[in-house]
Amino acid sequence: MKPRLSAWLSCALLLALTGCGFGLRQPTSFAFSSLYSSVAPTSSLGVELKRQLQSSGELQYITEPERRQEAQAVLDILSEQRVKTVVGVNASGQVREFQLRLILKFRLRTPQGQELIPETELVQQRSLSYDEAYALAKEAEEAMLYRNMQSDMVQQILRRLAAVKQL
Repeated sequence: MKPRLSAWLSCALLLALTGCGFGLRQPTSFAFSSLYSSVAPTSSLGVELKRQLQSSGELQYITEPERRQEAQAVLDILSEQRVKTVVGVNASGQVREFQLRLILKFRLRTPQGQELIPETELVQQRSLSYDEAYALAKEAEEAMLYRNMQSDMVQQILRRLAAVKQL
C-alpha cells in the first residue's frame, strides 16, 4: 500500500510542477548580434559585463575601439561612482553605520548615433554597520557589498538590453 501511495504522490508533485509554469531560465535574446562597449575590459564592471553577455550565447561582445564599426549597438558607460556616507554615530562620535551607494549611468545607441536606450541612471544602496574592532572584516564586507551591487546592476542592464526590440 505504501509504495503505491508514494508513487501517486510523486506523480501528483510532477503534475503540479508542470502546471505551475516552472521552467529553467532561457538564454537572453537581443535584437542585435554584436555589441561594443567602451568600458575597460579589465575593470570589475567590464569583467562582469563580459561574462554575463558571453553567457547569453549568440551575442558578440566587442571591446576593441578599432572594431567599433563592426557592432550593431554601442553601450556607453557614462559614469560609475561609488559613494560612502556616514549615517550613524554613537554618543562619543565614532562611526557606527555607513551607507554605500553605487551609481551607474549608461546609454545604448547604434553606431550611427540613434538612441535605443536614453541616458539611464541606476542606483544601488546598502547599509554597512561598522565597528573599529573589526575594521579589516568590515573592509572585506564593504568590497563584497559593492561586488553584489555591481552584479545586480549588470543584471538590470542585461534586462534593459533584452527589452530593446528593434534597431
